[in-house]
Amino acid sequence: MLRSVGRGLWNYRSVIFVILIPLLLLPLPLVIRTKVAECAFVLLLMAVFWVTEVIPLSMTAMLPALLFPMFGIMKSSNVAKEYFKDFHFLLMGVICLATSIEKWGLHRRIALRIVSMVGVNPAWLMLGFMSGCAFISMWVQNTSAVTMVMPIVEAVLQQILKAKELGCNGNVNPNLQVPLNLNLKPTCLELLMANNEKKPDAPAENFTCVEIQTPPQSDQSDPAQPQSDQSDPAQKYLSVRKYKSNRKTRSQQDLMMCKAMCIGIAYSSNIGGITTLPGTSPNLIFSEYLNQIYPECNCINFGNWLLMCLPISVIMLLLTWIWLYWLFLGSDFNRACLMNHNKKSGKEKAARKVIEEEYKSLGAIRPQEIFTGMVFLLMVLLWLTRSPGFMPGWASLFPHHSGYITDATVALLLGFLFFIIPAHGPDKKYETTAAVMSHSKDTEAMISWEEFQALMPWKVALLVGGGFALAEGAKESGMSLWVAELLMPLGDMPVLATVTVACIIVTTLTEVASNAATITIFLPILSPLAEAIHVNPLYVLIPTTLCTSFSFLLPVSNPSNAVVFAYGHITVMDMVKAGLGVNVIGLLAVLLAVATWGVPLFSLDTYPEWAPVLPGFNST
Repeated sequence: MLRSVGRGLWNYRSVIFVILIPLLLLPLPLVIRTKVAECAFVLLLMAVFWVTEVIPLSMTAMLPALLFPMFGIMKSSNVAKEYFKDFHFLLMGVICLATSIEKWGLHRRIALRIVSMVGVNPAWLMLGFMSGCAFISMWVQNTSAVTMVMPIVEAVLQQILKAKELGCNGNVNPNLQVPLNLNLKPTCLELLMANNEKKPDAPAENFTCVEIQTPPQSDQSDPAQPQSDQSDPAQKYLSVRKYKSNRKTRSQQDLMMCKAMCIGIAYSSNIGGITTLPGTSPNLIFSEYLNQIYPECNCINFGNWLLMCLPISVIMLLLTWIWLYWLFLGSDFNRACLMNHNKKSGKEKAARKVIEEEYKSLGAIRPQEIFTGMVFLLMVLLWLTRSPGFMPGWASLFPHHSGYITDATVALLLGFLFFIIPAHGPDKKYETTAAVMSHSKDTEAMISWEEFQALMPWKVALLVGGGFALAEGAKESGMSLWVAELLMPLGDMPVLATVTVACIIVTTLTEVASNAATITIFLPILSPLAEAIHVNPLYVLIPTTLCTSFSFLLPVSNPSNAVVFAYGHITVMDMVKAGLGVNVIGLLAVLLAVATWGVPLFSLDTYPEWAPVLPGFNST
């Protein structure tokens, strides 16, 4: 009886939490009866809902629009204005570019080219895949970068393993050769469906795995011709599940190589995402929060953020590569990296064969890819030169309106072009990488609204808007000032120690909560903390923003982790062991940056004029 009651309560736990949590927090507005207490009620309620995810993250973000007017903190019309900011236009422009990159297959060409440049030695192959995934993740969503690269990694791993299992000694078995028309079939993964709401960094539909189609035994003289299908359809696909079930047949070294390669892809997507402002949602949330709370602070732009974070990403990527190789493949790292390239093993030849066939299957570069690449380079160039800091940028060409132009202006302008420029010439049509576009019109644009909308993370847009509304409510109610005064005793601690504690707390929470929700909760707390201890707010906010992306421990910590975990090569404990080391690497790299090159870049050693001086603060 009790067991059935308990099972019934557990099935309705979300409803129970939604009712119970507000009741437990009600003493704040009912007993204390101040605007600060009422705003604290809203903040704590949203924080608990965001962490537990008893209701969707985007709906939790709508609570300020409901509760602030009821408590008399802000008018409904004023709250509504906070839900659509400059950030949203920047996000839309970047997603336009990402949609075109994915539609026309530019990401695959870039990834395969990088991998082919570094070679097929296991150590260098791992670095090549990690570098390619990190570079792609700088410009598209982290989960999208993983789903782009993992099918290629899986094909290489399958070819390496089968070459050894069947005793090919490096000679590729025709029955196992990945064809030029590689068919990537999406499969239904229960794990990803269960976690499709865990992170707002990417749309749920991007959670895909693959099955690699292999041709039946036939004449291989002309691989470009369609293969006759005379084999048993049940044997036509080498699925991820089959390789999971055959794990025991692999040698320990092969199994460890699969683990290192897959975990490296998941981690490199997060590492690459922190490099640029549009690379991941916490960076954009931080940038817009800074513009909103400190409107006179014009010190964060694409260029100086890249200068700050690119060294961090390079350090993290190299040390993570070494750490994963040592953890899974042994300590003889020098011999693995300096191996004579003229003495390639059978597995290396098999990997080289897959990569070459994959790249050949792309064919010659197409006009759509060229146009997308040109827009991509132009967008980066305009971002870098808008206001570089060490010299006048192109924004100075508009002396009376230079402050009106932001990175969102550039992103929207170039993103708009994808809806105007025809994808095909008047005399010839081309194929997309996803499918053959039959009966397409000559006037078809590079991307359509449906394709853009499928990739646009509207959940992130609402979540960010809720964070802005929450921050503005904290300011209007006086809660920010109250928190700052409460945190003044922390000024007795060394500044770097305070930053370290904040980074550790954020890194811990982001393992169980979404990145965007974590940074949205902590920004309104940490900026008053910096003001309370009379430290440049950037000194505290930049490292904590970066640490929000360090969700490496669990498959559910990040959608990228979940996608890689679903391939069946790694276990939870593999990810925990590897993630602990990468978290330490990331934390040390961030602290090194803010203590060295970040100081002259953002004047972190001085308290800026754009930050308020709290009353009663003794500057002496």
